[in-house]
Amino acid sequence: MDTTAERWAMLEPHTQHVGPDDDRARPAVLLFHAAGGRAHLPLYAEAAKAAGIRAFIIDSFGARGWSRAFALATVCTGVRLRGWARAGDVMAAIQGLSQRPDVDGSRLGLAGWSHGGWAIMEALSAPREMAGEMLLRDPAAADLSGVKAVFLAYPYVGVAATGRFRPWRHCPKTLAVIAARDHLTTVRNAERVLDVACGHVEIERWTVDGTHAFDEPTGAGPMRHDQA
Repeated sequence: MDTTAERWAMLEPHTQHVGPDDDRARPAVLLFHAAGGRAHLPLYAEAAKAAGIRAFIIDSFGARGWSRAFALATVCTGVRLRGWARAGDVMAAIQGLSQRPDVDGSRLGLAGWSHGGWAIMEALSAPREMAGEMLLRDPAAADLSGVKAVFLAYPYVGVAATGRFRPWRHCPKTLAVIAARDHLTTVRNAERVLDVACGHVEIERWTVDGTHAFDEPTGAGPMRHDQA
């Protein structure tokens, strides 16, 4: 367990910035990778840059000294760093990046793929009332009011996500991408989770005819890359 500032101190050296080459305080999107691949995230970051937005790719595993092979063996299997624990990374990144002079902390977006989406959903729904939540001593330190948008790509909403039916306490505008042939969840389950997330605030959904991680070029097993 650590403070939000300490968590950010761990993450910051492993955070990649992609954005316009200036010092203007611009909107920013924080990208949280999946438990497996992350090779495609720079493509999303470049799209944000082209729109005049700063993008920050936060490497939760590199910050912990974990290789991709180690993450596949432990995080993908649910042994290490479940979504509720990684939610602390989300909070720390929000707090740390919103303090940068080249970031407009009142206009932030969160983007998460699979495990990264799980972490974001846990962060948005956490009570943040007691020390120890999200493995943070000060879980309420980060100000979520600046988070105006969320993008969830095939977020993990399986049985290990025990808090998946917990309503969000902060409900920004959200787009959720559901993979019709996701081996980790049915479309019905994903829809049910999204139905309770924000109550009266409807979450925009896009169901694609693809597998889990369809946008990732290094797909394996039941996951198939779909360039289109």
